[in-house]
Amino acid sequence: MTPEASPPPATTVRALREDAVAALARAGVPDPEVDAELLIGYVLGQSRGRVQALVVMDAEVAADDVERVSAVVERRAAREPLQHITGRAPFRSLELAVGPGVFVPRPETEQVAQFAIDALRAVPSAEPTAVDLGTGSGAIALALATEVPHARVYAVENSPEAFIWTRRNVDQVGAANITAVFIDLADALPELDGTADVVISNPPYVPDDAIPRDPEVRLHDPHAALYGGPDGLDVVRTISRVAWRLLHPGGTLVLEHGELQGAAIRDLLTADGWRAAATHRDLTTRDRATTALR
Repeated sequence: MTPEASPPPATTVRALREDAVAALARAGVPDPEVDAELLIGYVLGQSRGRVQALVVMDAEVAADDVERVSAVVERRAAREPLQHITGRAPFRSLELAVGPGVFVPRPETEQVAQFAIDALRAVPSAEPTAVDLGTGSGAIALALATEVPHARVYAVENSPEAFIWTRRNVDQVGAANITAVFIDLADALPELDGTADVVISNPPYVPDDAIPRDPEVRLHDPHAALYGGPDGLDVVRTISRVAWRLLHPGGTLVLEHGELQGAAIRDLLTADGWRAAATHRDLTTRDRATTALR
């Protein structure tokens, strides 16, 4: 009789992680260790911390899970955004649904949102009002609504593809104090004219001829969420006018922008009549947000 063939050796989480890190590093993916652990966790239904524990334990992985991990690592090595693969993006205390058609929220925007949260909390009103212009996934608006639960928040979006994700996340989070509105930004919410306390926006601000280096951004983020005209400030000009209309005197405007645009935005806002325009740095010491008072 012919002896039965021995089964192939089992794959461990450690080996799977090492192979994934190597593949992602060869593809030039930033932080390949982080992405490898997150992708393995996504397939196994485990947290990143649990994946790290399984590595230490030399835990084995089922053959079908090995194939699934290989497939998602291949997608990430092709520079598909991690968040598109997992369908999720963290933002402050939230985990949002994201995918093709919507801008993936960035960690630096979490700090920009804090300016609006602080301004809302400082309003001496039982129900302060905030508007997020160009809300995309709803990240900023939902952060405001959940962290300032006595506020009334409006999430405004003009892209049909992005508004699908806005609506999905608003429904998923289930905050009763947020309203999603699909409308052109220039025409947004005339019923609120002169009454809003805070207006915030992370508009498209990349100049048309400044092509982003990262393939994840260049190939997968919606162009309408990236490019803002020849100097990157076309949408900022619109938001300045709309926010001026919406806010009451003394109300606060918060704008995210590129690291080289602070001075130009301060000049733009001051020319439009805004007071106390000030630019703030992010945790990497880059100019990231400008605030102003109506």
